Amino acid sequence: MIEIDGSQGEGGGQILRSALALSMCTGQAFALTRIRAGRSKPGLMRQHLTCVHAASEISSAQVEGAELNSQALQFTPGTVRCGSYAFNVGSAGSCTLVLQTVWPALMLAAGESRVQLRGGTHNPMAPPFHFLERSYAPLLRRLGAPVQLTLQRHGFYPAGGGEFEAVIGGAREALTPFDLNERGSALEAYADCLAPALPSSIARRELNKLAALMAWQPEQLRQAGVRQNEGPGNALLGTLVHEQVTEVFTEFGEKGVTAETVATQLAQEMRRYQSSDGALGPHLADQWVLPLALAVHLRGQPASYSCTELTPHALSNFAVIQSFLPVRITTESGANAHRVRITPG
Repeated sequence: MIEIDGSQGEGGGQILRSALALSMCTGQAFALTRIRAGRSKPGLMRQHLTCVHAASEISSAQVEGAELNSQALQFTPGTVRCGSYAFNVGSAGSCTLVLQTVWPALMLAAGESRVQLRGGTHNPMAPPFHFLERSYAPLLRRLGAPVQLTLQRHGFYPAGGGEFEAVIGGAREALTPFDLNERGSALEAYADCLAPALPSSIARRELNKLAALMAWQPEQLRQAGVRQNEGPGNALLGTLVHEQVTEVFTEFGEKGVTAETVATQLAQEMRRYQSSDGALGPHLADQWVLPLALAVHLRGQPASYSCTELTPHALSNFAVIQSFLPVRITTESGANAHRVRITPG
């Protein structure tokens, strides 16, 4: 049984989710202690329990310690089965993180799976649905893993109630690692503002401020269509499309934070990406490494990518991956980007 210290690195839920995903992919059991020790409220919260239960359901796992606030977990997977599944966080907790937990295992299964998810679709500290749809899923398809994502209802904190479907094709024999060290030429840039159940002036102010800061034209600004009963909520998204990769950046509106501040923070994040030579932004660099490492392991071929930043999340993920897979992850820092290289062990 692989033993993992949940306090290592950034000490958050990413360690749990990656361990669950890799355990199912490899058939190796693990024991995780000091779960989320780096957080103000350590232990398993509702959305983390949903990840554990989802992983247990698709792999017929034996689990000990799957309780609210538990700081220790043992997980012994069985055989992963493709099929139709439905997972409900039961709160505004992120259901996109639940999907990312089961996605790697289902893409290695023998057939197609259909997964219905409910909970938060646009949450701080989690990948929003549009990030998965525009940034992450296209890279998975390029890796050889077919997927289709369909948003049915937005879900914001604290109400939740979001819903989307993922159709994941089995791709064990098709996965082919590739290098992603250049983002390529810029093709398109645009912004979406989601602001259900809020005054329309908030969306206009956010978009107008962003346009002024980025020197964008009116046709690059979109006030996305949402139903008023999907709120209250506010997310401002900036999408930068390049030849090799699309990046989505998100800032969330909060009570007491002006629309202009939200737009300014988003512009600063996009400018940091634009000023770097890295192909992937900090969040995509963290999340891309796991499926790429699986492809490197299965095919026995090395692969690499460049990124703007190596976050504590990413470094924690590297450590967990190397606990489960016989691969070596090395990094190199250059003048204006970082390089991550994965080689078979």
